[in-house]
Amino acid sequence: MEPAKSILPQGQVKPRRFWSPRRKEALVGWLFLLPEIAGMLLLNVFALLFSLYLSFSEWDLLSGIKGIKFIGLDNYAKMFQDEAIGQALKNNLLYTVFTVPVSIAVALVMAVLIHSKVYGKDYFKVVFFLPYISSIIAIAAVWSALLHPSLGPVNQFLLELGITNPPKWLVDPKTSLLSIALISTWAGIGYTVIIYMAGLTNIPADLYEAADIDGASSLQKFFKITVPLLRPTTFFLFVTMLIASFKVFDIIAFLTEGGPHNSSTVLVFRIYEEGFRNYNMGYASAISWLLFAIIGILTAATWKMRKEDAA
Repeated sequence: MEPAKSILPQGQVKPRRFWSPRRKEALVGWLFLLPEIAGMLLLNVFALLFSLYLSFSEWDLLSGIKGIKFIGLDNYAKMFQDEAIGQALKNNLLYTVFTVPVSIAVALVMAVLIHSKVYGKDYFKVVFFLPYISSIIAIAAVWSALLHPSLGPVNQFLLELGITNPPKWLVDPKTSLLSIALISTWAGIGYTVIIYMAGLTNIPADLYEAADIDGASSLQKFFKITVPLLRPTTFFLFVTMLIASFKVFDIIAFLTEGGPHNSSTVLVFRIYEEGFRNYNMGYASAISWLLFAIIGILTAATWKMRKEDAA
């Protein structure tokens, strides 16, 4: 540690220099961090505050900054009377129900089977993880061809089985959202399986050996040992997948563009439509803050349930 002052030979006191080696080193570190901090402030903090201001304003994107007009809570009042927003929120909730619990349950079973009963585990890890690291647009294009209502292999196979009126999948309002949810689940389940398999490696084998001695069945070991000890992993996956399910956009924009008849419209797609098709950035910002509030409330509720469960 550098002393505050030193004594000269003549007995004079030498004041401590401001730019000590430690402070110079800290300054160099801050200079390296400065571009990142500036980018974060500009792209995150400024954008967040600006969108909050826009949510209380009316702004046609084509009119420039001078066209911003403060209108108070009109955007929020309009939003809660907009049937399209209600439909989008309903679709978001259905999409979340279709994807998050199903993906977690299926991935957990698959991870347990691969971890304990399958040879060539590394091979299956790669196979299941490939769709997750692939382009979601490429995956959507392949599934769009597979689920073509008249020429797709899936419906051709169903016709061969004797089903005379197979589902129309992406072009039917009754099945479009479910079809997108199934494609998303298939594309992302590899990530969930990998995370669960990592969690399974941390469970001591002694617990399963003791359960075998006590005569426990495979189902009993699964529900009494595996599921409880994987709760932190399940909680992590649930929170991240919950947030991701409310942010879904690209696959819907490519496959259905929110249709048919708004049957697959979600909140992020409504933000895109209002902001970049209708050029109503004020209303789009208000919808963005509604989405932010929903995700925040759901995440906070999940954390609270987790803490109560841990207690």
